[in-house]
Amino acid sequence: MALSTLNGIRMAGLAACVPKKVVSNRDYNWIKEKEREQLIKTIGVETRRVASKGVTTADLCVVAAEKLLTDLNWDRSEVDLLVFVSQSRDYLVPTTACIVQDRLRLPHSCVAFDVGMGCSGYVYGLSVVGSMMQAGHFRKALLMVGDISTLTTHYRDKSTYPLFGDVGTVTALEFDPTAGPMYFNLQTDGSGYKALMIKDGGARNGLSRQSFDVKKVSDGIYRSRMNLELDGVEVFNFTLREVVPNIKKLLTYSNQTLGDTDWVVFHQANRLINETLRKMLKIDPAKVPYSIKEFGNTSGASVPLTLLVALQDALRQNRNKLLLSAFGVGLSWGSALLETNTLCVPDLLEVD
Repeated sequence: MALSTLNGIRMAGLAACVPKKVVSNRDYNWIKEKEREQLIKTIGVETRRVASKGVTTADLCVVAAEKLLTDLNWDRSEVDLLVFVSQSRDYLVPTTACIVQDRLRLPHSCVAFDVGMGCSGYVYGLSVVGSMMQAGHFRKALLMVGDISTLTTHYRDKSTYPLFGDVGTVTALEFDPTAGPMYFNLQTDGSGYKALMIKDGGARNGLSRQSFDVKKVSDGIYRSRMNLELDGVEVFNFTLREVVPNIKKLLTYSNQTLGDTDWVVFHQANRLINETLRKMLKIDPAKVPYSIKEFGNTSGASVPLTLLVALQDALRQNRNKLLLSAFGVGLSWGSALLETNTLCVPDLLEVD
């Protein structure tokens, strides 16, 4: 069943780490200046953070986790669950979560595993971690969500290169019988899997010399089979078709309205999509924060990154009712309703 409720799970803190390197789409000379300006206006991405060679999602998440654990004053021996949600893991084998467990010096009793999801990964990850905590009586958990998406885009592909940025985020969750409920509505339509994909490098299509051949797809779009392919029209249509009904069904299920929420945080797909969704739902613009202008589309981490950079003070000081909505690669989408109260939210961290 797509709809579910979790009780007794409290969000304790949130941290994020980005690369220091800033790349501006105003300098994207593969396309003409007029097209660059139009891209910035419609898609909404002006700058992005790009990881240096050899820096992985796990590296960013570990920096964020170290800071969050310190600020929360958590005893590492009490962290008994770690879930790493990413499409850019360190190795094909082993699972990155196991490596991170050791790097953070978490106990051997800590359950650690990867979830290979992208755009909807944060909402799905909250549901996975919360469900395990509720069912298995785990007390403290770390949910890591992030991607080095810039690794998979080609400079001469104007449909993907200017969109994506890199980030690692960590959310600390703990069991608390007094915590309010979390509500979820998670959905999938795998028939649309070709809308966002990398064709080669997996078990279906292994690596070959031809995997790296760069070919012209259309004007301004060149890529290899190891680069990300994005069908923008299909993603746009899918989002407008599925996201609004998903949110409305969640609100009905939880017996709440959009007026009950303080903030509505969408996956930062692009500004045109998100503004269209906002208008379809008739949400006040002041309730819909953004991070896409400065950081680009940061895949599954875009929701927690937006929470941190746009709502840090509110999350630190107040009780907040959040509606989170994420959608994309898979095709996969979902929404969550939850309440936070005076979270530990360190300032945004940066690494070379």
